[in-house]
Amino acid sequence: MKDGQRVAEFIAPFRVERGEGFRLADHDPGHTGEFGSKAQANALLAQGIGLLAELQAKLYAQDRWALLLIFQALDAAGKDSTIKHVMSGINPQGCQVFAFRQPSTEE
Repeated sequence: MKDGQRVAEFIAPFRVERGEGFRLADHDPGHTGEFGSKAQANALLAQGIGLLAELQAKLYAQDRWALLLIFQALDAAGKDSTIKHVMSGINPQGCQVFAFRQPSTEE
């Protein structure tokens, strides 16, 4: 099975297409998929990072489309380490990172 197909099968249950009818409360935050061991999870992670790097290179070369990732959580929730982990295989030349302040009471 190709790496991309394996990753696609894994993420399918977590994908939200239009947001209609989606409720975060309906999903178990402790769900770990079908992994029997940490080694299996790390192997899929390595495949995903390689695929992400390959796809990012194509996206960057086309200079037509972009991908927007939004991480929202309370302070000390692990956003920075999550971004560092998820984006570890990405070429930083093709990325922009913006931090937003807490909204004011009026906002």
